[in-house]
Amino acid sequence: MTIKIIVTGGTFDKEYNELNGELFFKNTHIFEMLGLGRCRVPFKVKPLLMIDSLYMTAKHRARILKECVKSKESNIIITHGTDTMPETAKALGKKIKNKTIVLTGAMVPYKFGSSDGMFNLGSAVSFSQILPPGVYVAMNGKYFNWYNVRKNKKKGEFEEVKG
Repeated sequence: MTIKIIVTGGTFDKEYNELNGELFFKNTHIFEMLGLGRCRVPFKVKPLLMIDSLYMTAKHRARILKECVKSKESNIIITHGTDTMPETAKALGKKIKNKTIVLTGAMVPYKFGSSDGMFNLGSAVSFSQILPPGVYVAMNGKYFNWYNVRKNKKKGEFEEVKG
């Protein structure tokens, strides 16, 4: 089984400009992260977007959906910004039923050294192999179904929507 990893940006891949204090995108950190994590699962990386999810539009989500649908791999991880991850999960979950898709991200950029990104990526690799077909969000060691997840901005973590 080869896992396809679709990179869309988000805090996960942000860099820090020490001169002006701004965060920016350059290249994905996926290869470095999987190498450090000693990942032995075959994977294929598709850089698709490098944007902050706050700027993600319906057109961006359609592009992600199209990439998932045309993918020959049935196990897919999408790295994504946390602010609008549930919206993208919903857009995919309403359309895709025959693949296991796991969205993940980070609250702190990987390059900061204290990021949750490594843990979240490792969790996503595991969840993408064991969960049945569907669309999920994997954060903080937990997974959530696409239709009942939200980011709790006060706590800085994802949670299940009750009711």
